[in-house]
Amino acid sequence: MKNNKKIIIGSGLSGPLLAILLSNRGYDVDLYEKRSDQRVKTNNSDRSINLALSHRGIQALKSANIFDQVDPLLIPMKGRMVHLINGEVEFQPYSVNSCDYINSISRRSLNNILIDNAEQSHNVKIYFNHSLSQIDKLRNQLIFSNEKKILMSNHIFGADGTGSIIRKYIDSNTNTPSRSDPLGHNYKELNIAASKNGDFQLEPNALHIWPREGFMLIALPNMDKSFTCTLFLNKKGKVSFEALKDSNLVVDFFNKYFSDVLPLLDNFPQNFFANPNGKLGTIYSDNWQYNNQFCLIGDAAHAIVPFFGQGMNASFEDCEILMKVIDENQGNWNKVFQKYNQIRKPDGDAIAQMAIENYLEMRDLVIKKNFLQEKEISNILWENFPNRFIPRYNMVSFTSIPYSEIYKRGKIQKEILEKINIHNPDYKLAEKLINKKLAPIK
Repeated sequence: MKNNKKIIIGSGLSGPLLAILLSNRGYDVDLYEKRSDQRVKTNNSDRSINLALSHRGIQALKSANIFDQVDPLLIPMKGRMVHLINGEVEFQPYSVNSCDYINSISRRSLNNILIDNAEQSHNVKIYFNHSLSQIDKLRNQLIFSNEKKILMSNHIFGADGTGSIIRKYIDSNTNTPSRSDPLGHNYKELNIAASKNGDFQLEPNALHIWPREGFMLIALPNMDKSFTCTLFLNKKGKVSFEALKDSNLVVDFFNKYFSDVLPLLDNFPQNFFANPNGKLGTIYSDNWQYNNQFCLIGDAAHAIVPFFGQGMNASFEDCEILMKVIDENQGNWNKVFQKYNQIRKPDGDAIAQMAIENYLEMRDLVIKKNFLQEKEISNILWENFPNRFIPRYNMVSFTSIPYSEIYKRGKIQKEILEKINIHNPDYKLAEKLINKKLAPIK
């Protein structure tokens, strides 16, 4: 039956996408957002960070019939442009297949498209400036900070991010509450403006990385020919945000580690101090649902560090997986949330772990000879065994193979590479091990 209203808390990226998908199935949706409508804001106080959209996110947007609106805003990034400390630059393609690439997109622009499409649906109503402050179980009410109170419907979705009120309520009703695991590193956004003649100052079709073994700087292209840069650095210590106390120290730090990008940075070092430090960490939650009434999606369920570019993509895939569970149950919601929790939580745990591991790869390993040799051998094995051996990055970014399966296969593939000796590979042994240990991917 489709006679009960669905409530979504949060109109970040996953909230409006979920609203669209539910609306497309005939459900009425009330979407509550704590912020004012970002589409009519005139200031730039919100995060400007751009994101990497890849296969999983694209598939979810296609399932909502809105990818055609997003596509013109994408800038393809076909590999990593690695900036070495000596000034040399190396391009490392993501894939041997030219059709495999990730895409840079403005978070704000994408969010606006999602909100527009949700709002245009006759089944969705959006309420801005509604910050959920309390869930009154006795009175069956959601209470907002503007003193508005509403009766809870049968199904309430928490798309309210890392600090989710819905998750905290679920935690209060379970013996295994969620936990937050800080990374110990923070991030800060900087900017490279377009050149005086209005062009990109770096190669636009790449994700730029300045790996410095323990920390790094990255840059993603924007439609206005600028780049959004992000510095990832220890919170405390000798080389850390804490140590960069004044302009001279900041300039000296960039001169030492990022001398090639220093002349390109816009309004620097003023922006370094004007822009806040962002926190990095992982949310682990066993219970993505409670009582088959409350359900978590996206960062509310499994916030992860950004180093695999999968936070948004995983959140969008959450919505798609949830819709498949609903469709398979033909609208019978009695066990929908339980099944979604059972299916999706292992994937959330797996991508969280892989995202942390990819930080080490990006900041340290991409300049190591052994890593590059291993990548080369992996691509050869992929070409020879395309249905069994696929490099982990490619499985994550360019397929819909469940994250949990990718993590297991990735460990097996790593063991195979260790046994065949990447410096003098025994391809006959590789074939034997691959056929024995890796089942064909369906």
